Amino acid sequence: MQRRHLLKLAAASAALISLPSVGWARQVWATNPFTLGIASGSPTSDAIVLWTRLGLAAVDAAGLARSPIKVTWQMAHDRAFSQLVKQGDLSASPALGHAVHAEVSGLQPDREYFYRFICGEAVSAVGRTRTFPVADAAVNKLRIAYASCQQWGNGYYSAYRHMLAEEVDLVMFLGDYMYEYPASKPFDVRPTTGGWITTLEGYRSRYALHKSDQDLQAMHAACPWIITWDDHETQNDYAATHPGNSGTPVDDFMARRRAAYQAFYEHMPVRREQFAALLGGISQEVRVYDNLAYGRLANIYTVDNRQHRDLQACTRNGRPGGSRVDPRTCAIWNDPQRTLLGSTQEAWLNAAFARSRTTWNVIGQQSVFGPRNFNTQGGQSYSNDGWDGYPAARQRLIDSMRNTQLTNPVLLGGDVHQNWVGNILADYNNPNSEKVGVEFCGTSITSLTALTNLEQAKIIERHPHFVFGDCESRGYGVVDITPTQMTTTLKAVRDATDPRSDAHTLARFSIPAGRAEIQKL
Repeated sequence: MQRRHLLKLAAASAALISLPSVGWARQVWATNPFTLGIASGSPTSDAIVLWTRLGLAAVDAAGLARSPIKVTWQMAHDRAFSQLVKQGDLSASPALGHAVHAEVSGLQPDREYFYRFICGEAVSAVGRTRTFPVADAAVNKLRIAYASCQQWGNGYYSAYRHMLAEEVDLVMFLGDYMYEYPASKPFDVRPTTGGWITTLEGYRSRYALHKSDQDLQAMHAACPWIITWDDHETQNDYAATHPGNSGTPVDDFMARRRAAYQAFYEHMPVRREQFAALLGGISQEVRVYDNLAYGRLANIYTVDNRQHRDLQACTRNGRPGGSRVDPRTCAIWNDPQRTLLGSTQEAWLNAAFARSRTTWNVIGQQSVFGPRNFNTQGGQSYSNDGWDGYPAARQRLIDSMRNTQLTNPVLLGGDVHQNWVGNILADYNNPNSEKVGVEFCGTSITSLTALTNLEQAKIIERHPHFVFGDCESRGYGVVDITPTQMTTTLKAVRDATDPRSDAHTLARFSIPAGRAEIQKL
């Protein structure tokens, strides 16, 4: 066994030594340049995106802050890299914060791979990733973790340590990967550096802070991620070209948005094609929404509810962003032209629904879908920032599911830092209307909420389309999908302010294929 181990090490060393021009091959780093970790994402049946970004401290110490730096990536069938599959060299450019995106194609479907990055004498950690099955493949199972909302100061990312033990195939991150907020005493349990974030350098620094967490890094290295954004990656409650309501207003919001969008690209395993027009100065927009088939078992969709939306309706006192509103006092609340996703994305999603031939259709979006009246005393009070503030757009999405006969639609959400489990109804004004699908809106990794379980229970009592809720737990969800059923497990950490917190199962639910009936296990 010892001899075999030495042979594997020798083979791995030989693969490294025999590389073609690695570039900066003799570069000696005073500190590790891979302190922000590694990641993979945007998987298809034959391609994957590998990501890293060289840490600023290492780059500065080497005197390379304004220089391109050559980085080698490698993929192999084994963790020791004795069976090398592909490799290549890329230039980590200062214009993109020395980020690296290796878009690797020509891979085998439904296959596990290992990857790493090499820069001079430094070698990154080893990551594990996997391609999707081909679209027409018979697939028996898929295991997805979903998460959102990880404000750095509010807690530790111990939830990811427990997610790592779940051995999921895929992570869907549904928005608010980082927060533009400064330190928020007395709530912070670890320091947030940098004040309010409004510039490219600020966004880069804040992403680097979030990505320094070792539990988050380990989860990124364990499997591919599919990622969409919400508001805090730019500014709280912003709407398309309209600023939100956090921090000191900037003179040019679109310049701030461009910086935020570029920083998102620099720190996520996403394809350059989606951001090429922005990075090339051709357009202000990028494409975040997408859908991918996981064999015949599931279609996986991600949507963008920030970049293309109409301004929030009737926000109190005329200020930017969102608030709670009485719809009876808001003339435009039910305007049929108002949109949350934008007409182009709505049409794309409807066409994707019509093409779907999979058993399940999992839609990763940002928030709670079903209505929630926060006034439990007989009045009306709804948030105007989520689906409640765009009721005509919500109904169009429901109608699209029904008209295309979409099979087993499942909405996964985040944003509100609370767990909500419920049915998607054909008409929410009629609680006895057809059950079209199900939704699982997940709580946060760390971010806090002001709503209590008692208040949530009163809301659920008035809204029978919800069957479960929990506001006081932080954590994530795990979705197990088979051709005959889906099981969703809500996991919660005991204490998000404890970096070594244990975790427990909050609740489990089963949905049989072909019937939108939630069964609590």
